[in-house]
Amino acid sequence: MSNIQSEVVTREQIVNEKKEIRFYNFWRDFRKKKPALISLFFILFLIITMIIGPYVVPYEPAEPDYNKVLESPTLQHIFGTDAFGRDILSRLAVGARVTLSVSISAVLLGAVVGTILGLVSGFFGKWVDRAVMRVCDVLFAFPDLILAIGIVAILGPGLNNVVIAVSFFSIPSFARIVRSATLEAKEMLFVEATRSIGASNRRIIWKHIFPETVPTIIVYFTMKVGTAILAAASLSFLGLGAEPSSPDWGAMLSKSRDYIDSSFHLVFFPGLIIFLTVLAFNLLGDGLRDVLDPKTKD
Repeated sequence: MSNIQSEVVTREQIVNEKKEIRFYNFWRDFRKKKPALISLFFILFLIITMIIGPYVVPYEPAEPDYNKVLESPTLQHIFGTDAFGRDILSRLAVGARVTLSVSISAVLLGAVVGTILGLVSGFFGKWVDRAVMRVCDVLFAFPDLILAIGIVAILGPGLNNVVIAVSFFSIPSFARIVRSATLEAKEMLFVEATRSIGASNRRIIWKHIFPETVPTIIVYFTMKVGTAILAAASLSFLGLGAEPSSPDWGAMLSKSRDYIDSSFHLVFFPGLIIFLTVLAFNLLGDGLRDVLDPKTKD
């Protein structure tokens, strides 16, 4: 009995050592991608801001100060104030929670549904594959933003409906890339060996094929968040997302466009944070692709 227990412990140690080696190799290669590394730290800063921002901002983001209306950037208000005297920096910090939570939730929902469809489509093939791919082709025929606007127009404005709309145009993208990875993985020798010993289709899909698609999903998920941020901000800018008084980045841009000639900082800082955030997610996705995809390694 002790021999069996020691053998189990030894196997667990070997598995843990292999995981540590894989993580070390990943981090060693990823650190060489300086733009992706800087982007990672920037995104972590945004996530921290999203969590603690409402509790540490210097000013109440919704409280007006009519003595400091449209004030340019100063030491007291680093990013200036808006048409109601509200501190723009505080509103951007609080708005990070709104914008990022909507975007990440939408992509996560699209990734879950798209991954399931891609796994089923690629593994079973035949009419299942044709049906799923034809639906994806129909969705691909519409530009992402136009499709999102149409869905929100049907469901009505609001952040919950924005999540549904953005996730809707994310589904076919994830379905197609996961299907491609599944078609490649199911032809591998270890999958054929698992099938030959009588393993069920569900076990083969989730225990053997799905792990092979995870690196691709992670890379595409990261890059898709940037697209989702732009889409969510665009919908809020058009009045189809967050409430106009909300500190959402897109809504802030929408409210500031009337002052672009007289108070340029109202448009500049929300636009800058959207630009930097989207750029950071895209650069992080490129770095992860270079590290996780063996085809791109030198």
